[in-house]
Formats: sequence, C-alpha cells, structure tokens
Amino acid sequence: MPQLIFDTFIEAPLSVVFDLARSIDLHKYSAKKTGEESIGGVTTGLIEMGQQVRRRARHFGVRQTLTVRITAMERPYFFEDKMVHGMFYSMEHQHFFEEVEHGKIIMRDIFNFEAPFGVLGKFAESLFLTRYMRKFIEERNQVIKEVAESGRYVDYIPE
Repeated sequence: MPQLIFDTFIEAPLSVVFDLARSIDLHKYSAKKTGEESIGGVTTGLIEMGQQVRRRARHFGVRQTLTVRITAMERPYFFEDKMVHGMFYSMEHQHFFEEVEHGKIIMRDIFNFEAPFGVLGKFAESLFLTRYMRKFIEERNQVIKEVAESGRYVDYIPE
C-alpha cells in the first residue's frame, strides 16, 4: 500500500489552515482541473466529525465518484478522512497541523491508498497512480498555502 507524506509550511493562523484543509468549497476550487463537484452529504462549508461528502470528478478520462467520511478530529490539530465508497480498494488521509513558530504552521498530510484489482492494481500504483496522487495532493496543498497566506481565506471559511 503506497503511503505519501507531505509537509507544507504556511504562514497563517493555525485555525485558518485547519479550516481551509476541511473546506468543501476550497477543495472544489483546488480540484477544478478534474471538474470536481460535491454531490452528496456536506456539499459546501466546513466538514465536521462524522460527516461525509460525496464527490464526482473526472480522472484518467473516466467520471468517478468518491465518498469520504471524517472519522477522527481534534480541532485544530488533526483530522482524518476515510473512503467509504469509491474506486480505490482503500484510502485514508490524515491531516496534522502544528504551530512551529508564531504564525508559522506545518501542515502534514499522510495519505495511504490501495488500488483495486490485485496485481493489476499494484502495477497501476507503481506505473502511474502514485505519481498522479502525489501531484494532486501537492497542488491542493499549494492552493491551501496561497489562499491562507494571501488573506483570501475569508472566501472559504464561514464566519
């Protein structure tokens, strides 16, 4: 099972970075290249513990749906989402947030996934899927960083 780990340093308040990472609207904005939209569960605003979101997007030319549920949360330091329905055999994403210096946050993502279809899925993981998921999450994290540091976060975090 591939495990991807990302550390993103962001100059913004801890609570802002935490909320941006769980913003349904910011996720949609960050994934606009795939035409992603939220079609069930929480479809706008901030997702909370126990809630789920169902998303539809186009990956590799195929329209897919994915439903994830927030399975753990310790505001503003941690939350975890796990796939409950989708194309992966399994998928879990842990999000950690720590203030390392006043106003400087490290956002750490640990993303574990497993492709379906046994040996064929393992081949896909090594050939292209791991690289694709790495790029997808890196782009998402860059958007979170840019929005948090620019002050545009007010567009994505409800008052």
